[in-house]
Amino acid sequence: MAKNVKETGSRVDEPTGTEFVGHEWDGIEELNTPLPRWWLLTFYACIIWALGYTVVYPAWPMVNSATKGLWGWTSHGQLEQDIKSQTAKRAPIVAAIGATPIEQLAAKPELMNAAIEGGKAAFKVNCVQCHGSGAAGSKGYPNLNDDDWLWGGDLTAIHYTIENGIRNPDHPQTRQSQMPAFDGVLTPAEISAVVAHVRTISGQRKADGLSQKGAALFANNCAVCHGADGKGGRQVGAPNLTDGIWLYGGDTETITETVRKSRQGVMPRWGHKLDAATINMLAAYVHSLGGGEATPAPQEVAASNVERK
Repeated sequence: MAKNVKETGSRVDEPTGTEFVGHEWDGIEELNTPLPRWWLLTFYACIIWALGYTVVYPAWPMVNSATKGLWGWTSHGQLEQDIKSQTAKRAPIVAAIGATPIEQLAAKPELMNAAIEGGKAAFKVNCVQCHGSGAAGSKGYPNLNDDDWLWGGDLTAIHYTIENGIRNPDHPQTRQSQMPAFDGVLTPAEISAVVAHVRTISGQRKADGLSQKGAALFANNCAVCHGADGKGGRQVGAPNLTDGIWLYGGDTETITETVRKSRQGVMPRWGHKLDAATINMLAAYVHSLGGGEATPAPQEVAASNVERK
């Protein structure tokens, strides 16, 4: 490659007319090729834009905050505006859902559908911690997708449970049931017999002498709440022991622990934390999950209220 020296003394690459930088590595030298003009103009424009951005928008961090910018815009402020806008847009239908008695909600399909969607969002905020994101529950927390209900699965019953909770000692209207702990009331052998009977009527073992003995003990100690056939009683929140659905588990060890020590699970009441519309929405959503029951006729509701009294 031919090389010459300009009047300034710099060495120049003859084919390109570009000066050499002066570096050399193993005979390889670097040309001082200038940056394209379009690239330089773009670079300078970005610098000017960045300076303008830091003047107009919040940018520079300070000790306790950041510069506010000439426009005073913030992402938090924009979010608040968007939330207010959406809240105002939803206000009429939310107010209508809150003003509609829960037993009448299903008769208004538009409101019911809106309530289900709203309840789905409210469930993710207030209920998934115990019942899970899919409402399938876990040990000690009921699955809301099935059709097994302790106090009833119609809209009115679900609404009452959400509003008043279960076993809240500070609230007289709460759902209340109390299974006694039979440890000390029954001997270990008698408890084993009762467990054998429960597992027999739930189809988990064949009847034998032990389960027959347990049947007599069950009739004297358990049938008052669970019924003579073990199918439970919603008036007192007693579970059905004949199906395959278990809140804590249906194996021998778990049932034995339940009989010996009892279970006293608590669900918080939401009536003093959530507004009427949100409670209606939650009731509608839970009812829609697959196990919701038809709303009882007025005379059935009245009869149920009499039984509770």
